[in-house]
Amino acid sequence: MSKLNFRTLDLNLLRVFDVVMAEGSLTRSAVVLAMTQPAVSHALKRLNESVGEPLFERTAHGMRPTPLAQTLWPQVRAALGTLQQAFAPSAFDPARDRVAFRLAMADATAALLMPALVQAIEAQQALANLRVVPLATRDPRAMLERGEVDVAVGYFPDAMAALLAQGDDAALRHQRLYDTHYVCVMRRGHPLADQPLTLEAYCAAHHLLVSFSGRAHGFVDQALAAVGQQRRIVLTVNQFYTAGRVVAGSDLLTVLPQSFVEATGAAAALVVKPLPLPLGRVHVEMMWHLRKDALPAQRWLRGLLAGIEGPMVG
Repeated sequence: MSKLNFRTLDLNLLRVFDVVMAEGSLTRSAVVLAMTQPAVSHALKRLNESVGEPLFERTAHGMRPTPLAQTLWPQVRAALGTLQQAFAPSAFDPARDRVAFRLAMADATAALLMPALVQAIEAQQALANLRVVPLATRDPRAMLERGEVDVAVGYFPDAMAALLAQGDDAALRHQRLYDTHYVCVMRRGHPLADQPLTLEAYCAAHHLLVSFSGRAHGFVDQALAAVGQQRRIVLTVNQFYTAGRVVAGSDLLTVLPQSFVEATGAAAALVVKPLPLPLGRVHVEMMWHLRKDALPAQRWLRGLLAGIEGPMVG
């Protein structure tokens, strides 16, 4: 990159850069910026000349940022957000401004958090509408990057590992909401309900797997394989509510986060037992994209979610 004379840089170009990074498309960026597509293209050309090298590559799927653009974006986004807050600190009034939010979470997470979130919204007489989008994966990064949802809430171990490895260069942000842990769940009256659950007995039983993706192999199976064991999965479902109902009326065992047992609606018919193998704690995270980070309405929503008291679990 050639030496940039910041004093002669048109700062309006940074706004265009930010939007194109967020949208990944000249057409969508032109709509957001209320500009023509050629004007957006010309602005990027001017910015490339100022920087001394291209910041985007045209592809069949849109505008692909170069490594330099990926490096610059977090700092540009943060600076624009700071300016927005400085010039419009009260830009969002929840009781005056209508806004719609899309949140991605599993059914049990929604059952735990949404009642308190709706109560908080109504207490402020906010004109906010919520749409909960079901999760089909434990890695919501693609959904957030494509702008399909504003916030994702759940246990995202792979995504979190990637974000922590990227550090400040990551395009996503996160905040932990609460912790829980996995337990083995079975019906009351199950042959294993009144005795210690050994690894041998656990593996000999029949199982139900909750899998957002539909794959009939989960993290429990990985943990079992590590100790030379395996189990028979009779049924795979993609909802915790369904899992609780099926287990309550059968001899299948399942594994759930302890905080989710109540959300199945069948807790009175279920028995919870410690697992005979360690799985580690479940860190429930709130995750969002950097382009949403400084938006007042988005900050207000995340503040409400962070203020919800997490489940009391051991």
